Amino acid sequence: MGSNNDVATAQLFVDEFNRDYEVKHLAFEEQFWGTKMDLSSTDDLVFSAENLSQTKKEMEDLLSDFQTVEKARALKNTLPEAAPKDLVDCLDIIIRTCSCYSTSPDIKEVREATSRLESELELKRNRMESGYVDADGNFQKASSVGLRNMMQTNSDEALRKAAYEGLRCIGPFVCGNGFVEIIKLRNKLAKSLGFEDYYDYKVTNAEGMSKKKLFEIMDGLEEGTRSIMVASLKELEKRHGADALKPWNTSFKLAGSIVEKMDPYFPFSKAPERYVQSYSRMGIAYEGSTMNLDLLERENKYSNGFCHWPRVAWTKPDGSWQPSTANFTSLANPKAVGSGLRALTTLMHEAGHAAHFANIKQPSPLFGQERAPFSAALAEGQSMFLDSLVGDAAWRAKYARDIDGKPIPFEIIEEEIRSTHPFAVRQLRSMISVPYFEKALYELPDDEVTPERIQTLADEVEKKIQGGLGPRPLLSVPHIISDEASCYYHAYVLAEMSVHQNRAFFMKRDGYIVDNPKIGPTMASSYWKYGNSRTFLELVKELTGKELSGDAWVAELQQDVEELVASEKKDYEKSIQEYSESTTSANPDLNMVVRFVDGDRLISDSSKSPNGVLGACNEFEAFVKERMAEE
Repeated sequence: MGSNNDVATAQLFVDEFNRDYEVKHLAFEEQFWGTKMDLSSTDDLVFSAENLSQTKKEMEDLLSDFQTVEKARALKNTLPEAAPKDLVDCLDIIIRTCSCYSTSPDIKEVREATSRLESELELKRNRMESGYVDADGNFQKASSVGLRNMMQTNSDEALRKAAYEGLRCIGPFVCGNGFVEIIKLRNKLAKSLGFEDYYDYKVTNAEGMSKKKLFEIMDGLEEGTRSIMVASLKELEKRHGADALKPWNTSFKLAGSIVEKMDPYFPFSKAPERYVQSYSRMGIAYEGSTMNLDLLERENKYSNGFCHWPRVAWTKPDGSWQPSTANFTSLANPKAVGSGLRALTTLMHEAGHAAHFANIKQPSPLFGQERAPFSAALAEGQSMFLDSLVGDAAWRAKYARDIDGKPIPFEIIEEEIRSTHPFAVRQLRSMISVPYFEKALYELPDDEVTPERIQTLADEVEKKIQGGLGPRPLLSVPHIISDEASCYYHAYVLAEMSVHQNRAFFMKRDGYIVDNPKIGPTMASSYWKYGNSRTFLELVKELTGKELSGDAWVAELQQDVEELVASEKKDYEKSIQEYSESTTSANPDLNMVVRFVDGDRLISDSSKSPNGVLGACNEFEAFVKERMAEE
């Protein structure tokens, strides 16, 4: 039987580890944000690929020390049966987390070499001069987001094709700047640890299931939607002609004029305010956290939205609360058609991540750090559930309003449903093509891992899964080159399955989702507070009463268009009736500090604004209008 001295010794070990982890985690995340946002260095903080790699190494050195695992196990074995539960839980999470990273010296050397190459490639990718060649043969700079936007909204097919070719240039670039060697080293690392390959290693650590189990789930979804995809391709060709099947034409043909018609009702400058109002009315709170938002497109800025936490939320041994700090970013061009809708969707998504991680109520920061053993599917499921609201007619009736406050007409919503619902399966097929590509990529023998084979493989997977080359070339997806995001995309698929299952649950329990004040508290108590202490599949089943499946998702894809239009119209009219100026102007309380930044520049800070979060949103709105006037 253990003694009180054993408890004290174990608690001291846990406290020291938590402190060390917080310091090293913060140092790495500062470098991550600084390099991704291309911030200016200061006397105290120099941002570079070398420092990013070094701080990551120091954090992983702490996590990969096998002696830490052995000591935690030994201390746990000495504890008396009456030892505090939080202490036992902390020892368990140290063992679980460090077991994901602890390696022999030889394997550690491989991990560090991989990390250096990843940092270098990501920095090069950030600074890649992306864009397209115009009709006069001149190169025009554009981010990958800007290029995709061109394919959706530009009426000139030649320019759409040029934008697509601009995206295709990313593949040869990454393959020629270290990606080939990274793939080989990742596989070497995983196989040295006894895994089938790198994909098996990543999914086992993050989701607690093997690659085989994951693709049994994925194969069921792929097979169950294959016939729907084939039918959608035939319908696309029937409606718009064979040219619509070309990858640079598909998004434009499906959007038609609908994106332009919707654009006035999603003014970019209003996006933060509308996200804040929507979250507030769902009872979502951030538990005293601080959030830094860098939303605007900028040269040399990282080409994908993300949300990271330099400070992790957790409950300290003395019972005091450590609020989180979140950094999140998007790439918005306020003048681009459709930028407001994309910005609002991104805000609803990334702010969902921030809300989730701000509400983790566990006794160690390890429960709330976003790397393994945190379930990627669990993390994405929360943010994707919240961004799904942007597509609901009930939500749009209240929040899709022009600069004068007039709601989007239902006729536009109906037009969108009729023009896109028969092709909604394309999003699913596009999503699953990424994990199928990465699965095939890491199953290649080393001698086949060449730039040419990788690019050919990407095209083969697109054609097989999407029925042809897709508008977003697989090698332009930034996740695949990033350490923490590689072999991750399956999480979006599993998460989307849970989104539809959760929505069905709330509709059955409450009858509505938009502005439902029970949403935040339910998500916080059923999902968010646990961090990585519970499994994703476990939590989905506990809330919904069902095992995770794609049934609800597939049922929506199969829904008759006329039935969907009638249902959405009913919800729209109900929301219009509920809407009032009094609720619109209510000052929201999200229990958070919001800081809008543009690189090194601070735009606004809700803690310094007399009108709080809404005041900061209004200052951001003024900043955007001023910038648009200058351009």
